Amino acid sequence: MIMYHRWTALVTLLSLLAYFWMAMQVGRARGTSGIKAPAMTGDPVLERAVRVQSNTLEWLPIFLPSLWLFALYWNELVAAALGLVWIIGRLLYATGYMADPAKRSTGFFIQFLATAVLLLGALGRIIFSLATGSP
Repeated sequence: MIMYHRWTALVTLLSLLAYFWMAMQVGRARGTSGIKAPAMTGDPVLERAVRVQSNTLEWLPIFLPSLWLFALYWNELVAAALGLVWIIGRLLYATGYMADPAKRSTGFFIQFLATAVLLLGALGRIIFSLATGSP
């Protein structure tokens, strides 16, 4: 039997679109500041845009496998909902950081909690299934 995880796939693509938007903000900041690649410093707006995009890239390898494993071992709709929370957290992080780096904490905390639930939930379920021999 083929299992389709459409909601998880949709959230995966939405998270990548959010990342793409953040990368585009780096390009926009480069154009506004006139700072050409490979330079990454010299304009505070560019530096913040680069940091937002980089931090999101750093979190994607933790978030995406956790999202999919939680969907496979627990519940797809709950995973997708937590994935949407992660995206909202990342967007709040991005807009907060771009306005003032001190305003990044709320968004960071939201995405951190969503990731922790997905990661620890998947890990716990996998350990439980190994220990009990259940699927």
